[in-house]
This record gives sequence, C-alpha cells and structure tokens, in this order.
Amino acid sequence: MTEHMCCSDCHEFASDDGDTHLQSNKEHAKFISDRKGAHDVFFDRLFHRGDNWNVVSSYEEATLKSIRKWETTKGKRAVLCGVAYNKQKYKLKGTNYDVINMRELLLSHFSFPSTSIHILAEMDSHFHPTKRNIQEAMKWLVKDNQCGDSLVFYFSGHGLRKPDFFDDELDGYNETICPVDFRLAGMITDNDINDIIVRPLKDGVKLHAIIDACHSGTILDLQDVYSTRKNVWLDNSSPSGVYKGTSGGHAISISACEDNQLAADTSAFSDSGKQMEGAMTYTFKKALMENPSMTYAGLLASMHKDILAAKEKGFSLRGLFHRERLQEPVLSSSKVFDVNEPVAL
Repeated sequence: MTEHMCCSDCHEFASDDGDTHLQSNKEHAKFISDRKGAHDVFFDRLFHRGDNWNVVSSYEEATLKSIRKWETTKGKRAVLCGVAYNKQKYKLKGTNYDVINMRELLLSHFSFPSTSIHILAEMDSHFHPTKRNIQEAMKWLVKDNQCGDSLVFYFSGHGLRKPDFFDDELDGYNETICPVDFRLAGMITDNDINDIIVRPLKDGVKLHAIIDACHSGTILDLQDVYSTRKNVWLDNSSPSGVYKGTSGGHAISISACEDNQLAADTSAFSDSGKQMEGAMTYTFKKALMENPSMTYAGLLASMHKDILAAKEKGFSLRGLFHRERLQEPVLSSSKVFDVNEPVAL
C-alpha cells in the first residue's frame, strides 16, 4: 500500500513510491479531470499566487534597477541564491552558509573576481531572493554574453514539482525552484530557467548551474542526462519537440538529486555537529577542493560516496515532506560531452 504525506501549507502530497502528486483540498476534482491544454495561471493559483503580486513597490523597483545596473564583466561571473524562508514553517537552516561556501569556492578554486559574484540571500547585506529578483539576476548573468565567458548560477533552497499538461516533460512534471515569496508570487519553473539562462548562451560560452534543491534533476530542461549506473548519456528531449537548447553555447547542470527525490540539509559534516548545510553543496565543494583536477565523473562519484557516509551518520531531510530517501547527484547537459574532462567553471 502506498503511503501519502501532505504539506499542511501547500497541500502537496508525496507518496513513498518516489512520485509526487500535487493536489489541493479545494481543487482535487480539477486535478484528476483532464486538464490538457490548461493555462499555467490556473496552476499558479493553486500555489497561492495572489493578484497583488503584479503590484511593484518603490523599494522593489529600486532593487530591480540596482540589479540591472550590475556590471556585466567579460569572463567569469556568478549569481548565488540562498533561500532560508525565514519565519515560515518550512525554514531552512543551512542555505546562507551554503552561498558563503560556494562564493569561497569560486574565489579560491576557480579564480572568479569578487566583483563578478552576486548573492541573493535573506541577509541584511544582500538583496532578498524574491521571484522577481532571481529572474532579474538570471537575466543579468547572461546579458551580453560573449565567447569565452564562464557563467555560474547557484541555488540552495526548496524545490517542488507541478503537473505538465503540454507533453513537455518525459515524467509528466515540471520541476521548480521556490523563491522566498513563492506562496505569493509563484515558483520559477524549469521552462522559465531554460528560457532565461539556457537559450541565450552564445557560441563559446559555458554555463554551470549548481542546484541544491529537491526534485532538481532536470531543472534546466537540458537535452542529455548522464546515467552513473550505465555510464552513458540518456536522451531527455521534450516529447513535444520544443527546442530547449542554447544559441550555440554549452549549459551544464549539476543537481542535488533526481526529479523524484529529496535533497538534504545535514549537520553530519560539521565539526561541532550543529552547523546545518546542504549535503550537495558540501560534497561538491569538498570534492573539488581535495582534487583540483577532478573530472565530472569523479565529482559525481565522490559526492555520492560522501552522501552515503552522511546517511550512515543520519541527517534530516530538507524537503517539505521529511521522507527518508537517499539523494543521487545528477549531471545534465545541453550536449553530450566527455565526463572524464576536468570540471572547469
């Protein structure tokens, strides 16, 4: 018998068979009826989007203008998002620590200029990771991209799924990331992310997306997914035939887990046993710091090994539903490449 657990805030059901089914107490009948061809607005309403989201305050407008004015330096630049969901039931304790760790890795290991790294986080010194701010920051990241640029988009926070009714996804679900205001403004879907930071990539430009969130395996909707079990690339093309590629550049995504899995916040790696951090972020950084010539295949293997070790110590899941299910790092790409190449951000 399949057991289901429900989030009391979003009324989203997760079954212990690894599949997530989105249902609402009020809209259950609509979900189980044939909604093929329905507009996304209908589904956004089920995730608490309010009509007042279209109203932009003077402070919000000033923030967006500031993001648009960030300098688009040639070469390396990055956007790092950490969402803690402060004062909410599904608060995360390690995401601020995650973005600080990722910034240190980019500075020390990959020689990113400090001025080209921008953080969105619920800390006083940074703009908050609202839906509008994240989308504007992503637009900045790829603005005027040129051959030779190396771009990084990092997200640490909650991830969810919602049904796909347009034959766009092999598994029937759109994967999403959750901004701090997702209950009001809505989530950012894999389609949105693909449109904003994948499609504009020009020839000779490389993007790495590092996503420490639940249900994040194909969060960029990239064409090829690497199977660590079979050591081959698998076709993840859209069944509808919609083009999800770049404008000549190369997009690579490294995600915390498969689309039907949950990521984990853990204190297992902390010397004190108290500091929470994303298991994916910690193992990602650890692998690259220990081996400067680490390959993509080696990175996945090292991360999986360390997560298994943490599992033995015990860790708490960051997902809304608190199921215990081991996460498996996922590599996806806009084109097939040799996974024995060194990781180069």
